[in-house]
Amino acid sequence: MSEPISNRYDFVLLFDVKNGNPNGDPDAGNMPRIDPSTSKGIVSDVCLKRKIRNYVDLVKGEDLDDPDASEGEQGYKIYVQEAAVLNSRNKKAYIHHDLKSTQKKLPKDKEDQRKVTRFMCDNFFDIRTFGAVMTTEVNCGQVRGPVQLCFAESIDPVLPLDMSITRMAVTNEKDIEKEKTMGRKQYIPYGLYRAEGFISAALAEKTGFSQADLDLLFEALMNMFENDRSASHGLMTSRKLFVFKHESKLGNAPAYKLFDAVKVKRVDEDVEPRAFDDYRVEVGELPEGVELLEWQ
Repeated sequence: MSEPISNRYDFVLLFDVKNGNPNGDPDAGNMPRIDPSTSKGIVSDVCLKRKIRNYVDLVKGEDLDDPDASEGEQGYKIYVQEAAVLNSRNKKAYIHHDLKSTQKKLPKDKEDQRKVTRFMCDNFFDIRTFGAVMTTEVNCGQVRGPVQLCFAESIDPVLPLDMSITRMAVTNEKDIEKEKTMGRKQYIPYGLYRAEGFISAALAEKTGFSQADLDLLFEALMNMFENDRSASHGLMTSRKLFVFKHESKLGNAPAYKLFDAVKVKRVDEDVEPRAFDDYRVEVGELPEGVELLEWQ
C-alpha cells in the first residue's frame, strides 16, 4: 500500500529556451508571453502542468480502458488530456462502485461521496497531484491537489520576434498560380526561466500523493522537454531543479526564504545572455530543518 508523503517540499526549476516559443499567447497572435511592465518572459503554470502530464502518460502509458487500480494501490491514468471527455472518466467511479449518478449531484450518502472521489484520486495521477474540479454532469466532487506551481518568469527581459516563412505548396486548387504561401513564426533568441512550486504534505494525505508520485514528478520536471520537441518550441531544456525538503509536515521555514536563497546572476553584466553558461547559479545558507536536494 502506498503511503502519502509526510514532509513538505518547495522547489525551484530553471529551464531555458533557444530560438523558440516556450508558451505562445493565442490572444496576441501566438507571440511569446511577456510581462508588459518588465518585458520578462512568462510561461504559465498550465503549460508546465501539461508537459508533466504528457511525460507521465508517456512513461506509464495507462489508457482509460486499462484495469482500475486495486484497493490501496495507485494508477497513472491522466484525467486532463487532449480530446478527453471528462464525464466519461467520472462515470468510471460510479461503475466501479456500482452506484447510480444523479445529474450534477454527488451521491447522497457521505461514504459513497468519499468512494467516488477517492477512486478518481487513486486512478488518475494528475488529480492526485494537482487536484481537479470534477463537478460536471457526472459529479465526482472537487479535490485540492498538494502540488502547486507559479508562473515561470525569465531572469532577464526577452525579445519576442516574428519572422515570415514560406511554404512551397498551396491549400486550394484556386491558389495554384501562387506557387507558395506565406506564414509567420514567433520566437525569442534566448531566455532562462525560473519556476517555483510547492508540495503540501497535509494535502497529500487527502489525495494519497505518495513518495513514488513525488519521485515521478521530479523526474518529469527534469525530462518533460526531452520528449516534447517541436520546431515552434526551439531548444528547451530543464537545467537545474532545487528541492527544499522540510523535516516537518507543515514546514520549517517560509517558502520565500528558500526561494530567495537561490540566486541567478549574469557572469558578465555587459554581455547579453545567449546560453545557460552566461549565468551563475548560487544557493545561500538555508534555515535549520531544511535539506537541499539538487538535480541537473
